[in-house]
Amino acid sequence: MKKVLLFLLMFTVLLCGCKKHKLTTTELNVENVTNTDKQYMFTNYGGDYRWFETCILLKNYLDEENDGSIAGISNVFQVVENKDEKSADVFVIFAAHTPDTTSYEVKQGFWVEDSPLNEEEIKLTYKQAYEKIMQVNLPKPHSKNCILRKPIGPVECNPQYVFGNVQKQIWVDAVTGDICESNPAFPDELKMPLGEWP
Repeated sequence: MKKVLLFLLMFTVLLCGCKKHKLTTTELNVENVTNTDKQYMFTNYGGDYRWFETCILLKNYLDEENDGSIAGISNVFQVVENKDEKSADVFVIFAAHTPDTTSYEVKQGFWVEDSPLNEEEIKLTYKQAYEKIMQVNLPKPHSKNCILRKPIGPVECNPQYVFGNVQKQIWVDAVTGDICESNPAFPDELKMPLGEWP
């Protein structure tokens, strides 16, 4: 009888533990997911990986009623393997998360247009960046997308939370919290119409 009671008690504890785990995974947190993915990269590829982007898919459009809730998060990493004097194999790892699933996809190739985020100081969380764009008096893009990245350009800039799409973006500096409507790595004074190049 003691064994049966002990088994039932263990089963109840296990069942309660599973329910708690399920509840915590239904709410995606950008920083927690990214830290988990960085640990996955370290465990599977060692410390010599590059973290390039964190992509956040919101549940609702920015220009409609929304609260910043997240439908999915993906992270982009790159590793170099089999390094020698003449060649190396470069792989991009896409880590994708929804409240119900996690997947890691590896593709041979390399990532461009971003500087690595590994050593960057990121002071603002996703939620803080979202709150900043909601408070600013700018039209919101018709988009469900936000990307944390450090763009490469003629001007060095901090990592940026980019809310928007190809037509319209709001950029939030992940260190200072400054907001602008265009890529800070390409300031307006450096943009020239195609026919005006020297």
